[in-house]
Amino acid sequence: MLEKIKKVLAVIASSFKKLGSIISRVFYKIFPRRAAKYFDADRHEVKYICLMAVGAFIINLYMEIFGRISRGVGESLMWMITHPVIFLYNVLIIFCTMTFALLFKRRRFVWFMISLFWIILGTVNGVILLSRMTPFTLYDLQNFADGLTIITTYYTSWQITLLIAALILGVLAIIMIFIRSEKWKNIKYPKSIAAVLLAVLVTAGATYGAIKTGVVGTYFGNLNYAYRDYGIAYCFIMTSANAGISRPAGYSQKFIDKILEEKTKKGTDTELPEKNDSLDHPNIIVLQMESFTVAQDYANIKVDKDPTPVFNKLTKEYTSGRFIVPACGAGTANTEFEVLTGISARFFGPGEYPYKGKLRKETLESMAYVTRSHGYETSALHNHRALFYNRNEVYANLGFDSFTSVEYMNNVSFTPTNWCKDTVLTSEIMEIMKSTKQRDFLHVISVEGHGAYPTEKVFKNPYTTVTAEDEETKWKYEYYLNECHEMDTFIGDLINEIEKSEEPTVMIIYGDHIPALDVKEENYKADDLYQTRYVIWDNIGLDKKDRDIHSYESGAVLLKDAGFPHEGIMFDYQQSNSSDKKSYLKDQEALAYDMLYGESYAFGGSRPFKAVDMKMGHKLISIKDVVKIGDRYYIRGKNFTERSIISLDGKQLSTVYLSPTLLALNERVEPEDVERLEVSQVDKSEEEILTTVGANEEL
Repeated sequence: MLEKIKKVLAVIASSFKKLGSIISRVFYKIFPRRAAKYFDADRHEVKYICLMAVGAFIINLYMEIFGRISRGVGESLMWMITHPVIFLYNVLIIFCTMTFALLFKRRRFVWFMISLFWIILGTVNGVILLSRMTPFTLYDLQNFADGLTIITTYYTSWQITLLIAALILGVLAIIMIFIRSEKWKNIKYPKSIAAVLLAVLVTAGATYGAIKTGVVGTYFGNLNYAYRDYGIAYCFIMTSANAGISRPAGYSQKFIDKILEEKTKKGTDTELPEKNDSLDHPNIIVLQMESFTVAQDYANIKVDKDPTPVFNKLTKEYTSGRFIVPACGAGTANTEFEVLTGISARFFGPGEYPYKGKLRKETLESMAYVTRSHGYETSALHNHRALFYNRNEVYANLGFDSFTSVEYMNNVSFTPTNWCKDTVLTSEIMEIMKSTKQRDFLHVISVEGHGAYPTEKVFKNPYTTVTAEDEETKWKYEYYLNECHEMDTFIGDLINEIEKSEEPTVMIIYGDHIPALDVKEENYKADDLYQTRYVIWDNIGLDKKDRDIHSYESGAVLLKDAGFPHEGIMFDYQQSNSSDKKSYLKDQEALAYDMLYGESYAFGGSRPFKAVDMKMGHKLISIKDVVKIGDRYYIRGKNFTERSIISLDGKQLSTVYLSPTLLALNERVEPEDVERLEVSQVDKSEEEILTTVGANEEL
């Protein structure tokens, strides 16, 4: 039997060999091999280097123009003229990568592939910027696998087939170009290697000089601004090459133990308590306000009425000051990461978001885990999409029992630029607080103040009017500050509701970053653009202690005010040390590395936190029954929202939201399929199902 199998396999192998030989002969008859050619090596080297320099210039020009296409070609060309050093520096980076082609016999093909990489990068970045504010980075590829799982949502089967066919043809074209490319036998490798090394050294020296002189930066508080100011090539390489937290020198168990023993109150006893004493402490609310600032901080405008009277009054009565944040104009997730974990975002690579990478798979000590260990109910709320910054995945790894995003909210209203208004959050917050017997830790993320801001008049009767030097500035700021007024009203309403409930509460209110208004430092009344304002409101009689704080220090302050001193490694360290010490940030970076990337020596060598079985939405969604009236089906139940969609075996059906207890189906279904109808909460931007509940189930 074995001999027969061997003979069959031998016949099959022989057949494939013959077929391959036939295909090869036909292919090379159509595309004959080219013989290796001899050239004057010196002249050839100079020619190629000059051509590469010209090619690098053209490609960089294309990348920068397409990356600014929304601003117009004229403005893109003007940037090149007004920033010649940065433009030429990016040309040098691209040129440096091209010189590696000199080391190959098929250098024309290698040069083509390197050029193709940069062209594709510039194209992808430009296309992405047409639909979002954040440019393309290598981190986007981390979501590539997720994107493949929902590709059928965006494209029909024939479109997917065409896409696959195009990719196959592209690969075949590259193979043919490779086969047809010329080879050189008389390459002088010493000279080629010297040319490459010279290009690398010049680029490295230029990079060092550009960083030292401040021509380019190494920390990107706003990724969009960084790509715009420093160039696409530089920023892409920086965001790709520098990721995570660097391993500290001398890292070991002894190294970490020394920091804990000498610089924290609890030392190596890092285990959180398991208590149920939440009622001995107040509710804790972290209220992060999107792009929230006060008009008094802008020197280039004037207002006829104070847009934020509630917030400004609070700062006079409660602890307040400057809030030093890691973001500028964008980067919400990094500010909230710092607040929740006590870890500075500056420890990570430029433009890196822990929410988009490490925290999708790893747990991390946070304010939620600390309060949860005392029996608190931990809840996150955001009046925007659950998928934004992967919060639907990350919050479970930060210790939240529930996450209520806009898909689980009713009575939602929107701004003229289609952002959800913050007023919806008041009822959601109060419902959670009233529904729990224990105290609550609430992390609330606002979205109403989000850009972009209109350059023409929007409000007919604005609460406040703005005076500025030009019309565009006037209308942008007038729109933005009137939205801030509505956010300020929300703050006042929320405080009134909390006071009515008589539940003891401590709440920090802060702006996550300044608005995306291209604010200049000379027009902003702060030390730099990485500052907003904060206030800690309470109804438990805390003393007013005004001070400026970093966002990564705010969690330690809030936990101490709520009666949790020295709990949580990073919070304990910050409460036990002065920020004036030289080792203050260095020690924290070492601890952060150990907790996220290292051996977890601080926890005895193993991660103590398990991802929470987080519930999406704080209300139970359930189906009571399916009713047929005429030719139409209706689903009765409770806590449906406008994002509730009837689905059948995962396929979304045309649905009409009628009320929190009733949905209507617009599509015809067979009687035998009715029992398989389900209700899904759906992200309408990506049409992705977040959660699903069937008959006789609760979510």
